Formats: sequence, structure tokens, C-alpha cells
Amino acid sequence: MTGVNDDVPGGRELLRVEGVTKSFPGVRALDGVDLSLRAGEVHVLLGENGAGKSTLIKMLSGAHRPDEGRILVDGEEVAIRSAQDAERLGIATIYQEFNLVPGLTVAENIFLGRQPRTSLGLIDKRAMRARAAELLRRVRLDVSPTTPVAELGIARLQMVEIAKALSLDARVLIMDEPTAVLTSEEVATLFGIVRELRASGVGIIFITHHLEEIAALGDRVTVLRDGRSVTEVPAGTDEDELIRLMVGRDIAEQYPRQRPERPGAPLLRVRGLTRDGGGRQGAAFRDVGFEVRAGEVVGLAGLVGAGRTEVARALFGVDRYDAGTVEVDGRVLPRGDVRAAMRAGVGLVPEDRKGQGLLLDASLRDNLTLARLERDTRGGLVDRRGQRRAAAEVAARLKVRMSGLEQSARTLSGGNQQKIVIGKWLLAGTRLLILDEPTRGIDVGAKVEIYRVVNELTAAGCAVLMISSDLPEVLGMSDRVLVMAQGRLVGELSGDAATQDAVMELAVRPATDTKNTYESAMEGSDVG
Repeated sequence: MTGVNDDVPGGRELLRVEGVTKSFPGVRALDGVDLSLRAGEVHVLLGENGAGKSTLIKMLSGAHRPDEGRILVDGEEVAIRSAQDAERLGIATIYQEFNLVPGLTVAENIFLGRQPRTSLGLIDKRAMRARAAELLRRVRLDVSPTTPVAELGIARLQMVEIAKALSLDARVLIMDEPTAVLTSEEVATLFGIVRELRASGVGIIFITHHLEEIAALGDRVTVLRDGRSVTEVPAGTDEDELIRLMVGRDIAEQYPRQRPERPGAPLLRVRGLTRDGGGRQGAAFRDVGFEVRAGEVVGLAGLVGAGRTEVARALFGVDRYDAGTVEVDGRVLPRGDVRAAMRAGVGLVPEDRKGQGLLLDASLRDNLTLARLERDTRGGLVDRRGQRRAAAEVAARLKVRMSGLEQSARTLSGGNQQKIVIGKWLLAGTRLLILDEPTRGIDVGAKVEIYRVVNELTAAGCAVLMISSDLPEVLGMSDRVLVMAQGRLVGELSGDAATQDAVMELAVRPATDTKNTYESAMEGSDVG
């Protein structure tokens, strides 16, 4: 089944981009891009990281202006110089990187700069909260309008962004990777909202790296490659053909896991890990126990809020826990000590790469060598030459698209930023790598490159703990899959038993249905 909207095959044209170009120092981000959007359609924008998608949508939302070419709305050429200009033209954008103010409430963020007023000109907080509550119900987000957004996890922040866009009653809605952090249930809710908007005549530009979503939701697809619009195809186009168009080559296997015949000794042992506290540290977890052995990839699956990220942060020492032990190579790590974890050979690629994984305004060289700075320092002096050589080698190994090592991390595309975060731990000599949503918002080509690095690490005797909301990724790249629900470990799957249905059945199981001890987690395991 395709998502082609037969009800409005000839919907009037809302938006047209003609021959748009945009250059930045050292790079031509867009080179003669064409795009059109009709009322009542979902037009998918597909391309690798760095293909120009972000630059194009920032142009439509007022963050950038074209060097050449023109933008037309309702057939009239327009100049979009600011977000306010875009809003007046009926264009709203939901960015992959959230545009929310942590210190404000959900309602204040939804209506920031557009607060309803009383007859005396004061902010009508009651009306604002009531309208915000209505929008939150529409996106099925069960939080209070008065909740500070700083207390929300990434998935809930995404739904707040969607509610904010809906509040604008836009005619053109641009959605940049809106499903990347959502569960299957939340994706279904979002798709329902998109279909309602399409039926009402809204034109939607939809950016996704989940190819199965294209046929389910889209009408047309424009493919960008190297800053150019290379073709337009129907949304029902075969996935292999879409990949070939996007990356310019065939990809033989999306999940090229090279599984070991038999894993080595345990590198990581977790026993009885428990944290009762919640609040800003996120979901609590209780009595979590498992092993990760040398040479294997262990997937950690579960719904948003199950406690996966919180466990990962506790393992790495970012957050303290109340009880339990974490052993790396037989040595117990002190609680809440990141430096001790790093010295033991543990690395963490966090789910929020921009907020937690990078120094955005620092150079790529500084970011890549940050975790080995202590090793590169002798007598108070840093070996800059050695750093540059090592950084250049790992950047080439990961195929980072950059103008040079002195380029700031902020200017890279999301996929290349993620490669820098991973490269940092490769240079640090990490033996146990924790990957939290490692390919969120990353194109198929870049994903395969990251999977290749995972294979190289495990072939060299390292171990990987992978957290991902992308079930095909978890199943395709993991040797075993552990499933969490409500802060507890509820099961382990491997071999033919590891299926999407089996994972979801465990993920929605009430936590009281399982013992959740270290011993029960290892019962029936073939790695003992």
C-alpha cells in the first residue's frame, strides 16, 4: 500500500522552490534545488546527511536566505527573512533539534511570542493553558501544561514541538525527522495527525530516514544528493531503489552484523542496579542485572520511559545509583565517577549528541581528541601534532564530510556530528562502548558505516551495549536483546526467538510479572 492521496491529485500549488543555491565557507550546501508542494499532500524529502535537507528547510523557515533562485508561495515570489516572515506566510517547521526554552512551561513554549491577551493587554494564562491542554490531548501527550519542559524526555519534547506547530494553524508544515525518538504507538498517533492535516488541505514536507514510513505516509519523494535535487519519484518506489538514488550506490545489506562464533569473557557485569529517585534524573530502575561479553553486541530495547537511558548513564557514572554494582573487566567501578569509567575503557555515545556528546563551538580536532587529552599531555604540554595526526586518521576511517579538522562541530550535519562523537571514543581506546540511539536522524549510508565500526570493535575483542528505539536495528545488529519495562529488566531474547513481536510483548509487560534479578535475567542464557 502506498500513501498516495487520491482525493487531491491536483491540489493547488502552495509552495515552489526554483533553482535555489546556498554556499557557506568551504562548501556549497545547495546547488540549483527545485521542489514543489501541493495542498493536501505529503512530500517526502530524502537524502543523506549533508545532502542539503537542513539547509533547504532553514531557508523556508527564515534562518537562511538563498544566494540564487527564488521561493514562491501561492504563485508569488517571497522573501523569507525571519521566522516571523515564515509564520505570516503560513509556514511552520518542526526541527529535529528542538527549539524549546528549558526554563519555561509546556504552555509557555507552545505559545512563546504569541500568548493570548486579556482586554487589559495582560497575558491570559488561563486561556493559554486551556488551549495548550487541548493541543496536548490532540497529540496524546499526558503532561500538564504547567510542566517545565526541562523535566521532559526527548520523546515528550518532540510531541511538544508538534503541538507547538499545530498551534500555528499553518498551511505548510515542515517535519524534520519527527519520528526519530518516538515509539511505534507514538508514531501511529503522529501519522494520524498528519493524515488529518493532509485531509484538511495542509501541505507537508516530511523528512525521514525510516524508508518504510515513505510508502505508508507519502505522496511524492524528492531526492537530494550533494546539494542537488536529483530526481522526483512516487512514494511507492522500491526501498532499494530509494537507497540507490539517495546514496548513489547500492547497499547490499542494511544490518551487516558479523556475529562471533562464541563471545569471550564478560567485560561488563551489572548486578542489582537500582535507583529509586526520579525527577530530573528521569525514570527510576530497580534490580537490573546483565552481562556483556567481549566480541558481542547486546541490544537494550524497551519503550520510552522504560529506564534504558537512565541505566546507561548510571553505568558511565553520569548519574549516581542507590544500590548494585557495575564491574568492568572484573573491577567494580565507583558510583557516579565518569573519569573512573573512562579509565576502565568505557565510552558513552549519548542520545542527545549536541547537548551531551559534543563541544559545538570547538574544532573537530578538539572534539575527537577530548577523551584522550590526559594521554596526550606530558609535563603540562599537549602533543598537538600527535592529536592532529590521530584525529585525521579516525576522521578518514569514519568518512566524515568536513572542510578540515579546524571546522567547528556545530557546522556539521547530524550524521557527521555523530561520527565525531563515536570517533572520540575510538581514539580513546574504548573497550566497552555504550551506544544510546546511535543512528537517530542518520541516513542509511551513514548507518551502515557506523555498523561497520561496531563490527570492527567487536572483532577486536571490544563489547558494545546498544540502546535503540529502532527495533529492526536492535534485532539486526545485536547478538542478544535485553528488554526493559517500567525500570526493570523483563527478558532476554536471542536467535530465532528475537523478533519484533517478542520484544514488544515483553516491553509492554507489567513489571510485576517478572523477578527482574540478575540471576533470572541470565536464566536460559547461552553465554554463561
